Amino acid sequence: MFWQEDEDKTLPYNIPDEIIDISFNIICKQLPLDHAWELREQLHHALPWLKENKLAGIHQLFVADSNNGWMRPEDSENQVLYPSRRTRLYLRIPSQQIDDAKTLTNKTLTIANHPLKLGKPKQKELVNTSIIFSRHLVTDKNETEDDFLRRYADEFKRITGDTIKKMMSGKGNKINTPEGEVYTRHLMIADLNTDASIKIQQFGMGEERQLGCGIFLPHKGIKSLKADE
Repeated sequence: MFWQEDEDKTLPYNIPDEIIDISFNIICKQLPLDHAWELREQLHHALPWLKENKLAGIHQLFVADSNNGWMRPEDSENQVLYPSRRTRLYLRIPSQQIDDAKTLTNKTLTIANHPLKLGKPKQKELVNTSIIFSRHLVTDKNETEDDFLRRYADEFKRITGDTIKKMMSGKGNKINTPEGEVYTRHLMIADLNTDASIKIQQFGMGEERQLGCGIFLPHKGIKSLKADE
């Protein structure tokens, strides 16, 4: 963990809309906690263009998380999720694919023998915020926390041209796929300027974006950098 102090940046900013989130309400009684691979395969079947789109990301489904989504149940192989009426499926996609993604409306996906019906879509712009986090960033099973942080600090600089001042990793996790286990860690990045925050939300970091990895979200409870706040 490293944590440098810096000044607040509160300049007005027009959020670019080249990349957006589109979400669907769902009807689903139960899902395995470790559902990322099956969800990806079902969505690739329903939206063939998704597989080849390097900017497209598939958010894993999350319900009733504690600590603003920072902590997750530990037994991913045996525990299940119970989606509520408020649970939504999110895709992060180029805005030019919005109409294509909307064809998911009223379709039913089958995730580990559990039907998941998709309802009406909503569009949501990325959020201009100084603190973002990702629940999953790909790591090596034997990578140390310090090496993990240094590696992603370097990638952050390649993407944004900026140097990270505050970042903190969280607990490790793993995603099971037929090709093997994908090991991940949580990561929070703080004290971001506007351009860097949006770029990382747009392009993510690391691999396996369509397994829900490297997708960054605004940290709940943190004020955005909009001028009217």
